[in-house]
Amino acid sequence: MYDDTVLERGEARRAGIDGSSSIPASYEPDFGLPETTRAPAPERPVGKEPAGPAAARPETTGKAPRSGLLRRRPVVSAIGAVLIAATIGGGYLYMDYADHFESTDDAFIAARQSALAPKVAGYIVAVPVTDNQHVNAGDVIARLDDRDYRVALAQAEAQVAAAQANIQNADAQLDVQRAQIDASQAQVDQAQAALVFAQQQATRFQHLEQTGYGTVQNSEQFTSQLHQQQAALLSAKATLNLAQRQIEALNAQRKSAVANLAQMQAQRDQAELNLSYTTVRAAQPGRVVNLTAAVGQFAQAGTNLSMFVPDQSWVTANFKEIQLDRMRPGEKVTLRIDAYPNREIHGHVESVQPGSGTAFSLLPAQNATGNYVKIVQRVPVKIVMDNPSTDVALGPGMSVVPTVRVDAAPSLIERLGKLSLGRML
Repeated sequence: MYDDTVLERGEARRAGIDGSSSIPASYEPDFGLPETTRAPAPERPVGKEPAGPAAARPETTGKAPRSGLLRRRPVVSAIGAVLIAATIGGGYLYMDYADHFESTDDAFIAARQSALAPKVAGYIVAVPVTDNQHVNAGDVIARLDDRDYRVALAQAEAQVAAAQANIQNADAQLDVQRAQIDASQAQVDQAQAALVFAQQQATRFQHLEQTGYGTVQNSEQFTSQLHQQQAALLSAKATLNLAQRQIEALNAQRKSAVANLAQMQAQRDQAELNLSYTTVRAAQPGRVVNLTAAVGQFAQAGTNLSMFVPDQSWVTANFKEIQLDRMRPGEKVTLRIDAYPNREIHGHVESVQPGSGTAFSLLPAQNATGNYVKIVQRVPVKIVMDNPSTDVALGPGMSVVPTVRVDAAPSLIERLGKLSLGRML
């Protein structure tokens, strides 16, 4: 049996060398079927060998040539075509939709936070707030010991009262002086009338003396009285002039008293302000952050008691300059905050900074020196939140991903969605 098998293999090799097929006619391919399912090869009579090359060539089966993949797998080909078309269509829809928006991850919440500090010095006697507490405008943040400032206010009010008394005194002196002027004016009138009578008497007796009906003594006597009345009139006029000048002095004193009153009132107002400064209040709604004030602490004027973050905040988004071509103020923005990924906040573009961020830095770039490599700059864009969340803490520095709609026209997928919704309704 062994010899027959060897002989058959040798004949097969020789047949292959001669140009015929090296696969015997009785060969049947093995497709992994079990031994029991494979058909047994036909037995060849022992001792009979193929006569020549033609006998070693396998017989033709008469089967048709293999068909293409489309004919052999029509369902798979159809599914593949549908997937390719869906991929192309979905890619176009995505590119068309994405072209309506501009987004960046270089954005954060900004606010004008400030430090709370007293304007006067004193010991802290009360701190009615705690860390991260929300306060309204006018709420008390800290109180200082105000006893010294109350004493200063009382002293200033006393000085105001004294200045007002000085003005009243000046007014009284003016009234007295005006009465004195009236009296001096009356004396002047009286002296004027006496002078007229003395002139008439002197003239009469001088005429009598000249005509021989009067004596020289009488003439001289009435002439002397005339001179006395003239002197009395001059004295009365001088007294009136002095009284009038005294009015000017009293008016000047009153003006000084009025100025002193204004000074005392200013000092009183300052004392009231200093007293009010002993209570540190919130100027606007916001949150108390990094509170360092403690009861019993001595706070100098300007000592930082706490940081204050106002409720009014916005988003500063640093877009690339190549993203600003279609971005305009008023365009709608969708904001997603990293700290609250499930919340969607809406806003709008308020303004675009006229210059890149590096242009306003402490050390701006000097591109005019050395080798120059062009780098796409980023420009800050201010975005105002229309519906900020009130139940969560939004503070400066929190990361935001804004998406600005730069094309108000609906995209193709949006038009298709509206069309489908309209048909459903």
